[in-house]
Amino acid sequence: MDKIRLTLVLLVVAITIITCIHPIYPNEQVLQHIGTVLLLIPLTIDVFRKRLPMSAFIGITCFTILHVIGARYIYSYVPYKEWAVSLGIIDAHFFHDPRNHYDRLVHFSFGVFLFPYFVYICRKWVKQPSFVAIFMAWLMIQTGSMIYELFEWLLTIVMTPDAADNYNGQQGDMWDAQKDMALALVGSIGMFIVYMLRCFITHKR
Repeated sequence: MDKIRLTLVLLVVAITIITCIHPIYPNEQVLQHIGTVLLLIPLTIDVFRKRLPMSAFIGITCFTILHVIGARYIYSYVPYKEWAVSLGIIDAHFFHDPRNHYDRLVHFSFGVFLFPYFVYICRKWVKQPSFVAIFMAWLMIQTGSMIYELFEWLLTIVMTPDAADNYNGQQGDMWDAQKDMALALVGSIGMFIVYMLRCFITHKR
């Protein structure tokens, strides 16, 4: 058992429990934590198997923590502006846009933090060369982002309009899905460049 990985998993679990105390939006938060469970599965398994690269493990951990925080406030109401002002990081007049952009951060982070995990999957499971594995990981990010947006669209069909809007966090933006996918694309492009450069330098040596 890897103590570092175990510590990170326990940290995620502790943050999840803390954010579930006196829930503000109990019904929506439960639905959001379906994703938390899915993210914790590979982390928990890897505590014992120790097969994931540490970059992939830390990436999933960071993304899960961001998601757990967002789940408490159903993304649309994460008080990051108030936190930043109270900590003295920015002035109270810094934010001019009334929209809550926390969900944008998480979609961008999806492209950044989960990229190492998908590269690992492509290299170990699909048995692809490095350049191909990196490109396939980039494609998997886009596919995963699209599938999630389709899932949100399906929720609008089976749920009440208010409940679906609370979960999806569109905040009245009709182009919300496209913007979310674009941010995941931008994050993954950055990681794609980093991995390709590192791969090129390694092969050149």
